[in-house]
Amino acid sequence: MNNKTLPPDRPSVALACIGAWLVPGLGHALYGKPRTAIILLIVLTLMFACGLAFGGRVFPFGGPEPLVWLAAAAEWCLGAPRVVAAIAGWGAGDVVAATYEYGNTFLIVAGLLNTLAVLDVFDLGTGRKS
Repeated sequence: MNNKTLPPDRPSVALACIGAWLVPGLGHALYGKPRTAIILLIVLTLMFACGLAFGGRVFPFGGPEPLVWLAAAAEWCLGAPRVVAAIAGWGAGDVVAATYEYGNTFLIVAGLLNTLAVLDVFDLGTGRKS
């Protein structure tokens, strides 16, 4: 583990990680990585939008199916785009669409990739990565 001293004007690791979860790329922007922040914001939001456009389902927490719970947890890892989709009523899922499974995959993977981005922000904040 690297014990680098971080400048005092940087936000706390917890605040940066919460920001990175809520808005893809925000944690990187807080730690001075604007290009990475913009790429994450655009790519992850577009992935989520493509998933919705392909007729993917925004999975709710509920029911006896463990895979549905895992899909819902993965989608909630994207933060604000998932909240906006829930409020707007998007993502009912079109099961008969040929692209339904692709849409689900895009929605789930966008959340999982944002989880990796949050972990990267944690590493930036703790000094493990520069």
